[in-house]
Amino acid sequence: MNARINDAIRTDIENSVLCWLASVDAEGTPNVSPKEIFASHGDDHIVVADIASANTVRNLRAHPRACVSFIDVFRQRGFKIVGTARIIEPDEQDFPVYGERLLQMAGTDFPIRHIIAIRIDRISRIWAPSYTLFPERTEDERMASALETYGVTLSA
Repeated sequence: MNARINDAIRTDIENSVLCWLASVDAEGTPNVSPKEIFASHGDDHIVVADIASANTVRNLRAHPRACVSFIDVFRQRGFKIVGTARIIEPDEQDFPVYGERLLQMAGTDFPIRHIIAIRIDRISRIWAPSYTLFPERTEDERMASALETYGVTLSA
């Protein structure tokens, strides 16, 4: 049975600016690349836009196992998702179905060459080390610390 996306995962996806998609090439060399247009699809898929991901697409066509990680840098937590990728071509009938949210996010600025649809097998939580080292800190304190570290000021 596949793992499922819940509200906590959706929240961290929505609060993450980038995800990192890992694949492996024919020689077994890992390839990790950042992706900025990604979303959940239903409760069992992560979808990623192929904008300039020729290596990733080539790797996943040959070896479809993939790992996607994303972190909400201000809350200092995220998820790692492992699954099996399918490359969806623009002329396939599933392209607008799996790509609906991605196409909205990309607008006219970023042409999407393929949709990378990853059927989820496993999900695990990623926590910053501070969760273990300083368990008494609240989420607000963690966010304040991260905002200060990154020099970010939130506007009202």
